[in-house]
Amino acid sequence: MEKSTRETLQQLAKNIRIDIVEEVAAAKSGHPGGSLSIADVMAYLYGKELRVDPKDPRDPDRDRFVLSKGHCAPALYAALAEKGFFPKEELLTLRKMGSRLQGHPDMTLTPGVDMSAGSLGLGVSAAAGMALAGKIAGKDYRVYTIVGDGESEEGQVWEASMFAAHYKLDNFCLILDWNGLQIDGPIAEVMNSAPHKEKFEAFGFHVISIDGHDFDQIEAAFNEAKTVKGKPTAIVMKTVKGKGVSFMENQVGWHGKAPNEEQKIQALAELNA
Repeated sequence: MEKSTRETLQQLAKNIRIDIVEEVAAAKSGHPGGSLSIADVMAYLYGKELRVDPKDPRDPDRDRFVLSKGHCAPALYAALAEKGFFPKEELLTLRKMGSRLQGHPDMTLTPGVDMSAGSLGLGVSAAAGMALAGKIAGKDYRVYTIVGDGESEEGQVWEASMFAAHYKLDNFCLILDWNGLQIDGPIAEVMNSAPHKEKFEAFGFHVISIDGHDFDQIEAAFNEAKTVKGKPTAIVMKTVKGKGVSFMENQVGWHGKAPNEEQKIQALAELNA
């Protein structure tokens, strides 16, 4: 990756993280930890990878993105706002009555949202269905979905994976956010979903393991995924929950609570440093 491209993506990821903190703080509720852990891949998707147009969010030939871990909507909204799907000022209406930005993505309200999400596991199925629809229609669009590692405890994730492999959906890319924590504690203690790589391989996926905060590895993984024929791809992405904010990093308590004013100021100072 060229240095200028990397710096542009790093700046976009920084902006997304700042947006996430400001959104959740303004709402006084939300899920900052898992939103921050996917900020880098969201920056890459919306800054470089996805074929989408804010002026035509329902273009039938666009790439599709489904945030299956829908509680991390602040990251999706931030990426969409940075891309120009709606004004950035609207981010501060997160979770408020009448807002287009509800606590989980709503495709009927928010420009750029391809699938409503919230019930864990359902987004993967919807994304796989979109990929099959593209194959049937002879379209060349690709479908991407981000799944949480806690979410992968849901049986529906594996039913959808079986479906994607059975139909040889090589236009389908599942991204697993492996930050190791879920609402009740460490994944390994609550309900261990590892080993992820071996499980996805057993279900018929081409699997790529990366550091989800390294843009060179992220780019290489997406480029490799586009070369795979006859099977879907899973990118197992090791991340840090709360990445970028020192007191949130690897702290399960920040899965689903908002920073107070003092914590918001500290978080923004760290992100802007």
